[in-house]
Amino acid sequence: MAAHVSPVQALIVVDVQSAFASGPDAVPAAPQMVVCVKDLMARARTAGALVVQLQNDGPEGAPDEPGTPGWELHLPVHEDLGDVVIRKTEDDGFQDTPLARLLNETGIQALAICGVMSEMCVSATARTALAQGYRVVMPHDAHATYDIPAAPGISDMVPAAMVSRVAEWALGDEVEIVPHAADVTFEPPADRPTPEGAQRSSVH
Repeated sequence: MAAHVSPVQALIVVDVQSAFASGPDAVPAAPQMVVCVKDLMARARTAGALVVQLQNDGPEGAPDEPGTPGWELHLPVHEDLGDVVIRKTEDDGFQDTPLARLLNETGIQALAICGVMSEMCVSATARTALAQGYRVVMPHDAHATYDIPAAPGISDMVPAAMVSRVAEWALGDEVEIVPHAADVTFEPPADRPTPEGAQRSSVH
């Protein structure tokens, strides 16, 4: 795990939606994760970094089906401070979305990724960011997932905390894993676009 973390210019918050962050069906580590994500978002905004919330459009009947209470973003969007919301339909936040274009136009070189689920959308988005040449920081206490159920003949139940740790490990040597959200620092990107050029309330 990284001992010293250089500042990043963007925070990507992956699918922190009500279905996963609150209520009886939330991921087990939701209370801690939400506190950490809120701290990251507040400090990123204060520093002038770009804050992007990814919002997954699940299929019909899914907890995150568009228009349902579970689909709603759990944390506020501060449009006046330049927050951007990008909706997606795939695990990878870059696939069929304008995320890469936004990061490029804003001059982002390094970003932090947090949210849910560790081994799915968080991991897929981080992997593509690394492949595209971004420096990627993942705070361990700011991403989470569910337990993996037992599978007869394969394994007992795998605890969520273990799943999250394996997801980090599987990203390889290039990702910077840090123990705590508080270890992440922010700075403004080289070229923040004007509000008119950034579509800061929602990008499709």
